[in-house]
Amino acid sequence: MSASEPWDLAFVSDGTMFFTEKCRGLSVRRTDGSTARLFGTSGSAVLASDFFCEGQSGMHGVAVDPDFANNRFVYVYMPSTITSNPRTNRVIRLMVDAGYTTVSARRDIVTDISFKHAGNNWGGSGMHSGGRIRFSPNDGYLYITTGDNHNGPLPQDVSRLGGKVLRVDRNGAAASGNNSPGDARIYTYGHRNVQGITFHPGTGQAFTSEHGPGHNDEVTPLTAGGNAGWDPAGACADNYCGYTGNASTMPMTDTAKFPNAMRPVWTNGGASQGMGPSTFLAGTQWKDWNGRIAVGVMGASRLSILQLNGSATASSVVANLTGARYRALVQAPHDGNLYVATDGGEIWRVAPQ
Repeated sequence: MSASEPWDLAFVSDGTMFFTEKCRGLSVRRTDGSTARLFGTSGSAVLASDFFCEGQSGMHGVAVDPDFANNRFVYVYMPSTITSNPRTNRVIRLMVDAGYTTVSARRDIVTDISFKHAGNNWGGSGMHSGGRIRFSPNDGYLYITTGDNHNGPLPQDVSRLGGKVLRVDRNGAAASGNNSPGDARIYTYGHRNVQGITFHPGTGQAFTSEHGPGHNDEVTPLTAGGNAGWDPAGACADNYCGYTGNASTMPMTDTAKFPNAMRPVWTNGGASQGMGPSTFLAGTQWKDWNGRIAVGVMGASRLSILQLNGSATASSVVANLTGARYRALVQAPHDGNLYVATDGGEIWRVAPQ
């Protein structure tokens, strides 16, 4: 099917698919093939008057509550003008009606995620917002990935939520066991712009995929309270602290400065090619790919399939798919197939051969 700048996908167990469109909002594809716009700009069942689309930012992640059959909750990540100076990214919980025609009971469960509200020497406004949201099948908590806004000090500042992975309950309260050195909602910090998070089907461990400045796209297993090691210092001008250093040499994971930083299991060959979404493939239908991670490398227009080698490294092969900027990767619970959203405005269903 086609969509306008699709960004993320989420499924109900019966095959109903929610999808976000970056500059339009949240929509749904019902099991009979019909679609409806639920929440967002004009033409949606419910208008989100505070929602806007700017730069890389807009309606990003979507997640279905693990208890959806009983509570009908769905969650989205978007920028908002409610806090206008500066504006923020936030996670919103909505309740979907039985016919998938509208939403109600909006509750903003996380309201203070950093947003780059003005352009400067390091890039335009709305850059590096992160925005993937996923419930862990292991612990039932909601994981939220956020971006560094091109703000050098932000990833290591544990009093603010940019450049982090958050872990919260369905009301936005900090999950137990986060081991955060600062804000209790922070699960890991020191990230650049995480746009992929997935969970090992055996252990439940979270893995992130994120792209580096000029090198070292990384896939990293997370540990509670862990530091991903991104610390581009900060040259401050015009009331903004950007990056300091050479993008082709500054370390994505600075182990000299942070010896205990979380280590990636795979890096993208010494060059940044815009790593984005990721998901584990699970099920015997995937044959040799059962248990491997699929990673969308947007700039290189390829889908890499990673085989974990123990807990320290991974090897990769390239899936034989049409080249595209892969924006979302989700394995659906109802059929076990891989669903792919592309920046070209298409949503694909990919079945194993």
